[in-house]
Amino acid sequence: MKYDMLLLRLGELTLKGKNRGRFERTVLAHVKSVIRPFPAATIQKEYGRLYIVLNGEDPNAIIKVLKKVFGLYSVSPVAVCPSELDAIIETSRAFIKQMDLKDETTFKVTARRVWKAFPHSSQEMNHLVGSPLLSEFGQLKVSMRNPELELRIEIRESGTYIYCEVIPGAGGFPRGSNGKAMLLLSGGIDSPVAGYSAMRRGLEVECVHFYSYPFTSRKAKEKVMELAKVLSGYAGKIKIHLVPFTEIQTSFTQVGQDNLIITLMRRSMLRIATMLAEREGALAIVTGDSLGQVASQTLPSMNVIGRATELPLLRPLVMMDKNEIVEIAQEIGTYELSILPYEDCCTLFVPKSPTTNPNLHVVERVEASLENLPGMLEEAVQRTETVILTPSSVIAADREEAIEEDWF
Repeated sequence: MKYDMLLLRLGELTLKGKNRGRFERTVLAHVKSVIRPFPAATIQKEYGRLYIVLNGEDPNAIIKVLKKVFGLYSVSPVAVCPSELDAIIETSRAFIKQMDLKDETTFKVTARRVWKAFPHSSQEMNHLVGSPLLSEFGQLKVSMRNPELELRIEIRESGTYIYCEVIPGAGGFPRGSNGKAMLLLSGGIDSPVAGYSAMRRGLEVECVHFYSYPFTSRKAKEKVMELAKVLSGYAGKIKIHLVPFTEIQTSFTQVGQDNLIITLMRRSMLRIATMLAEREGALAIVTGDSLGQVASQTLPSMNVIGRATELPLLRPLVMMDKNEIVEIAQEIGTYELSILPYEDCCTLFVPKSPTTNPNLHVVERVEASLENLPGMLEEAVQRTETVILTPSSVIAADREEAIEEDWF
């Protein structure tokens, strides 16, 4: 199929009143960045829409990258012709012919006359275009309610756009348009999906990953880096903070409260993430908690754990079941990485019977008994390694060049 341009619709952000201009500029910048590898393509902007003029570029390749741009509701490949009746009919005929229809297909024409000086109304155009198509293509049968094929025609003064497909986009809000948050990223299924969901709502996400060498392997750390790279495909690049957690984690095994280890560990993670958020200018923390899924995600546990920070805790998955989360993970490309059998620090030292109803006062007394805990938290932040990831490269945060990572 030969197409001349791509029509990009901006979805819910077009309803946002005074913020609309800012959102549209953010989407436009993102679109420009993802189509940079296609130098012949150019962008045209219109109220509530963007157009990419292909100039010979592969539409399928461009659509593939556009489907990861948050703020785009849908994409349609479009054929363009002069706004003249004969040209519209001929282009529509060529458009259908290229589809190479084999079986009977229900069909209708939906014309929209944007240019009011055009001599035929929208209703007239439905008939004037549809009749010759039905005569030429015997496979087409009219269905006005639920057609398998809907030929859409937009008549404008500058030209007429003809298309059939409406390909769903990522939707949501443009990248970074609603502020920055820190994502607690483990190697599991849930946290990458939580990160994706937060990014889809316009949050710029920085990942925080805790590792416990030598208890966790290099493979476990590489796995998390690959998960972050997948997320970077939706943002262009993503920053990940790699936090050494061994000393803190092992200190909790020595207090004689094994059933509280998960609670203590997660509270310390939140404290460290809060310190990093203050340093990086983030205003919230995102977690992959799903209510009732594990011991640390019961309501009493989440309440006690959440008291460790004053920042808002965002839990995009809190009311989802595991099947829903897995479906999203498969859709965004993180599932196969998440199920690789490499343990991270969240799966270490898990007690046989972790508490599902921790007592806040007991937890605070245990933390107070570890006099060096605040110092260990500060040291972990100071020793944190920060790396910027793109879908195809690793860049040190303090210098914009590719590096070979010395993991441990």
